[in-house]
Amino acid sequence: PPPPPPTPRPLAHPMMTRSSRFLLAFAALLIAAVYVLPLWHISLEAPQYPEGLGMYIWADRITGQKPHDLSLINGLNHYIGMARIEPDAIPELRFMPYIAGALLLSGLVVAATGRRRWLYVWIGVFALVAVAGLVDFYIWGYNYGHNLDPTAAIKVPGMSYQPPLIGAKRLLNFRATSWPAAGGWLLVASSVIGLALALRESRRARLAPSSVR
Repeated sequence: PPPPPPTPRPLAHPMMTRSSRFLLAFAALLIAAVYVLPLWHISLEAPQYPEGLGMYIWADRITGQKPHDLSLINGLNHYIGMARIEPDAIPELRFMPYIAGALLLSGLVVAATGRRRWLYVWIGVFALVAVAGLVDFYIWGYNYGHNLDPTAAIKVPGMSYQPPLIGAKRLLNFRATSWPAAGGWLLVASSVIGLALALRESRRARLAPSSVR
């Protein structure tokens, strides 16, 4: 007699494990940090400012590292022809809290429903938002550093003043550094947890349900 047909491999269960759902909810809740902690920190160090100058970028505002730092930075910008940093004139600061809220709530919904495919969608949207935010930040810094007032008191031919996106850079006699602040690092942690869960669940989906623990 002919050999029996091979037993079809059972389909993986479409639901996430309970531990994945709890970790996803935790990752989503980490996004709430943007409402109470700054996302980014830019600092300026120079001999004439031994304590340094700096500013924090939040989801909805920009503040000085110290009470008068933002006004001092704007004063320096005026001499080299850079535009003033006016938080009220930056539209991203108006809708960023809503984007964060949408990511937070959608992550909790995905954790509650437990559907694996929605986990993939959530981490994909998270990645797109993160990339779009970094690109927008780069463009913002480029415009501030390159669109200079030709009538500025200090003009250095060929010089631009774009701060680094990440890391350190020398601008005249200033050393500018740019790194995520506490809220930004928690967003990084949230995205890393989400990505790890997506990889974990993808691997689980390739296994037979009988071998999944």
